[in-house]
Amino acid sequence: MKTKKSIPQVIWGFIKGNPIVVMMAVVSIIVGFTIDNFFSFENLNVLLGNTTIRFLIALGVSGCLITKGTDLSAGRQAALAATLTGVMVQRMDYAGRLFTWMPEMNMWVVLLIVLAIGAVIGLISGSIIAYLKVPPFIATLGIQTIVYGFNLIYTNAQPIGGFHQNFKDFFNWKILAIGEFKGFSGYILFAVLFGLLFWFLYNKTTHGKYMYAIGGNENAAEVSGVNVKKKLMQIYMLAGCMYAFAGFLMTGKSGGASAGMGTSYELEAIAGCTIGGVSTTGGIGTVPGILVGVLVFELLKIVLQFLKVDPNYNYIVQGLVVITAVAMDIRKYVAKK
Repeated sequence: MKTKKSIPQVIWGFIKGNPIVVMMAVVSIIVGFTIDNFFSFENLNVLLGNTTIRFLIALGVSGCLITKGTDLSAGRQAALAATLTGVMVQRMDYAGRLFTWMPEMNMWVVLLIVLAIGAVIGLISGSIIAYLKVPPFIATLGIQTIVYGFNLIYTNAQPIGGFHQNFKDFFNWKILAIGEFKGFSGYILFAVLFGLLFWFLYNKTTHGKYMYAIGGNENAAEVSGVNVKKKLMQIYMLAGCMYAFAGFLMTGKSGGASAGMGTSYELEAIAGCTIGGVSTTGGIGTVPGILVGVLVFELLKIVLQFLKVDPNYNYIVQGLVVITAVAMDIRKYVAKK
């Protein structure tokens, strides 16, 4: 029979299990009370906008991590979706139109096309991992390079702009306008929508049950009747769709697209997942935890900006956070064993 923990024990347990989250909360409070405009609707809008795109990518990566895999192609896949979106929503009269023969397309048709392409790339990655038994790290690293090369070739490494008005209007849509504040970017609602969908998928469906089973013990899952190969392919296909959707949003959010977009986004997603409790040893991870992890990582960047830290040092700090998060995760795993 489990003994009921006291409130101090619960609080201490949370602090002990999530030191990075607690540390960032404390630092943010200190920065907020010492630097002007940190606690502002505008800053919150920036945080939520950046978190939305990273959260969608992290949701895709999370399934790979939970099954003891990874996906290093996430950022490049998102960039490919971004440039494909940009090419297809360019105005007919735009002087720099990349493909003059291509008709001006409805943005929702464009979204379906990039989602389909993302699913195909994910299927290829999943098939290589499931059937050729290539380690996920190597397989997705190869896919990352191929996707980036293709993106550079077909765009000629040129930035893409000149989008039609309907596309721009959609991303100018605001919610919760308060006083002089013009409102939050409407596309942040996609983070809420997909967060709920993935929570349901991970907790209430056989897909989630089998995914955690594979991550816990792949051989035992296969013996118990789980089609491991098929499930891995589905997981990487779903991840590809999430990267594609994130790329679609990246284009609208930035008002342009280029092959260089999404650089290191996969590493940020992995970091966010790990900070949020997705174990690199497999079989463990929750959607709320992923959201918290991504928020913390994005908050770290904003805090460094407000502290006027040289941007070149940001990468060092972020790298240290990633290493610390993974080291703590491994330590927890060893302690349990």
